[in-house]
Amino acid sequence: MKKKAAVVIASFVLLLALLSGYVSTEAQATEKNIMQIAQEDGNFTSLVAAVDAAGLDDELSGPGPFTVFAPTDAAFAKLDPNLVNALLTEDTATLEQILLYHVVSGETLSTDLSDGMVVETLQGSTVNVTINGTGVFINDAMVVVADIQASNGVIHVIDTVLIPPAAPVPPEEPCVPEVPTAPGADNKTIVDIAVADGNFTCLVASLEAAGLVDELSGPGPFTVFAPTDAAFAKLDPCVVNMLLTEDTTTLEQILLYHVVSGEVLSTDLQDCQKVVTLQGGEVTIRICDGNVFINDAMVVVADIQASNGVIHVIDTVLMPPVA
Repeated sequence: MKKKAAVVIASFVLLLALLSGYVSTEAQATEKNIMQIAQEDGNFTSLVAAVDAAGLDDELSGPGPFTVFAPTDAAFAKLDPNLVNALLTEDTATLEQILLYHVVSGETLSTDLSDGMVVETLQGSTVNVTINGTGVFINDAMVVVADIQASNGVIHVIDTVLIPPAAPVPPEEPCVPEVPTAPGADNKTIVDIAVADGNFTCLVASLEAAGLVDELSGPGPFTVFAPTDAAFAKLDPCVVNMLLTEDTTTLEQILLYHVVSGEVLSTDLQDCQKVVTLQGGEVTIRICDGNVFINDAMVVVADIQASNGVIHVIDTVLMPPVA
């Protein structure tokens, strides 16, 4: 029943797109390969540019067969333009991995898809297929046109760029800093402690770039949820570089989301407690099996005393809610 629903939905969307001129009838000609169809259709200029920059045009023009989940220009427009530019001009290795996450070996038509299906991509990670009353989804991207036949496979048009899951942090990478034990450690400010400890180089660099060093060296008191270098390593390096060099306003908001006014010790935290940050958004405290979580970040070291407050070390960078 679900498979029949998927066919009906996909066929209806494809018919609607053809009637509206979204995909040219010429692009349906099966003697053209995937790249030729994308190049000739006016809705994939960003995708074609990305494929060219990553050096994948020859591969996607090859015999295949391939199944390509093709994001439209409108899908690329949802991304930060600075990030897209960095991928196109500087980090083409990451761009290649993102694009390969949109490609599946073999020809998978809409009739082959089923709700809950997991499909492995050429990037190595998998995408999840969801079919419901709204439509067909690849992860969170909706299929807006299905089953565009090419000589070397099939194209399904999607409305959102798929982002592969971040690579796991190697287990040998240190993620728990040593708690300062030297006499007089509590005479150091929060920034002094972060600078002296070798596990917060990314945090310190971020504070300097955002111009928050003086504020967090002030009298406070503050409570800081401090991400380790291993926590920053979970983020896309292109995004981190863009924040450090171009979008320091957003960086400042992210960092302030890690700071609470006043000194809040671990003994003051309660399960399901909401705490307002200096950024203005709230973080949620969860206590489970003896572990303390700030949103989804686990506290790995608590109650590092400073002269102007307290530090709780966390294993994940916190992201404020989108305005």
